[in-house]
Amino acid sequence: MSLQANQSLGQTPLDSRQAIKLLLKAVGGLIALLSIALLAPFVMAVVNGEKEQWTYLTLSILGLVVGLLLFLQPVGDAKLRARQVFLLTSLCWISASLFATLPFIFAQPYMDFSSAWFESMSAITTTGATVISGLDDLPASVLLWRAMLQWLGGIGIIVMAMAILPFLQVGGMRLFQAESSDMSGKFMPRSSHMVMAIGRVYLILTAAVVGLYLVGGMGSFDAFVHGMTTIGTAGFSNYDASFGHFSDTPFLIITGTIFMVAGALPFVLYIRLLKRDFEPLWKDTQVRAFVTFLIIAIALITLVQIVKGREFGDALMHTAFNVVSVVTTTGYATEDYGSWGSWSLMVFFYLMFIGGCTGSTSGGMKIFRFQLSQLLLRKQFSQLIHPNLVSVQTYQDRRVNDSLLGSMVAFCFMYFLLIAVIALGLSLFDLDFLTAISGAASAVGNVGPGLGEIIGPAGNFSSLDSGAKLLLIFAMLAGRLEIMTVLILFHRHYWRH
Repeated sequence: MSLQANQSLGQTPLDSRQAIKLLLKAVGGLIALLSIALLAPFVMAVVNGEKEQWTYLTLSILGLVVGLLLFLQPVGDAKLRARQVFLLTSLCWISASLFATLPFIFAQPYMDFSSAWFESMSAITTTGATVISGLDDLPASVLLWRAMLQWLGGIGIIVMAMAILPFLQVGGMRLFQAESSDMSGKFMPRSSHMVMAIGRVYLILTAAVVGLYLVGGMGSFDAFVHGMTTIGTAGFSNYDASFGHFSDTPFLIITGTIFMVAGALPFVLYIRLLKRDFEPLWKDTQVRAFVTFLIIAIALITLVQIVKGREFGDALMHTAFNVVSVVTTTGYATEDYGSWGSWSLMVFFYLMFIGGCTGSTSGGMKIFRFQLSQLLLRKQFSQLIHPNLVSVQTYQDRRVNDSLLGSMVAFCFMYFLLIAVIALGLSLFDLDFLTAISGAASAVGNVGPGLGEIIGPAGNFSSLDSGAKLLLIFAMLAGRLEIMTVLILFHRHYWRH
């Protein structure tokens, strides 16, 4: 972008030092906020008399001091350019995940760096893959920190960013777009108001699911932790058996299923619900396609389970929960669905690619991209049959131009290419084909567990080599930030101006 173009946009050109100061200011503010959040595990450790309680307090104080020193540095009236928001977004997620590793390293479970970073990146990207075994015996403070990271890694971290971005004079809507490719229209006066409204909805939904978990018989700590990781479509549990620990309580399984779906719907629609505008929720094209797909997938797998002799109610309940968990990229499991047969195993592999709706906490490719692909395919067929036909493609009553379709095709190409490259890299560490390909797909889609005996629902990622974990860390980050936000930083032209 030329200097004249920047001036025509009303932006003050930044030299490298100003840009670095602004970026460090944002990173410092985020670290300061995470340091304050670290006081919650400290309080939990004090209440339970855990020996690492002072470790949490020390890390919190050190993080707060460093964060404030970076955040309070003067930057004048300088502004970030729009293109630098991509770098800002990636830096925020990387710095947050690196700071979040410290409690895993210096307190129980005393991980090595690659394992700790894997756990924190999985948490903050709401992937849900874990390298920790023996969750049932871990201190409550560690379990709380994992859950809080996942909760903040959903919409909550965007609300946190709103406390930082106004000082940088960067609209919060840009960060939201850079992270989740939200196509929903701005219907509130200011983007900051919209993001704060999304935060309120997030809190309401979290409180609702926590309350229902309590009613269903969960203990208060379990309800709080699983409530945060359910609505964040994140998937960390307090138990090695994941949500299967509660498999004897249908009410809890049904509640979890419903709220995983709720977390995968566009949050802007909830804001309209609060304004008593109910029509968009059932007329939204994306929502209808998402719910329809879930019903079909659940019905087919349930039918296969019944044919194999399973009782209808039990088959429907567990199939619905696990299908919703994978499609919404939550990562919970009530059973090892890898043992349901080769057909079900293949279906669950396909489900890893779907994802929820745009503007939600879920990962994956998102439903709207499949709908746009259908529009593109229909257009190609029409042009093959009628070469001179001129038609207008629409989605959600909006015109879809060739530029948008082209960017969608580019994203899908890079999505599958990244999975292929990551899977190839994982194979260098002597992982079998199913583990490598499902691990790559799970990481890029932020799904959580992979398939197979090693990283499937009944296993975890602890046995992987450090190099494999680092590959998956990059895949989780790229997948969470919609791939292009991260990959554009590797393009040489990005750094030339």
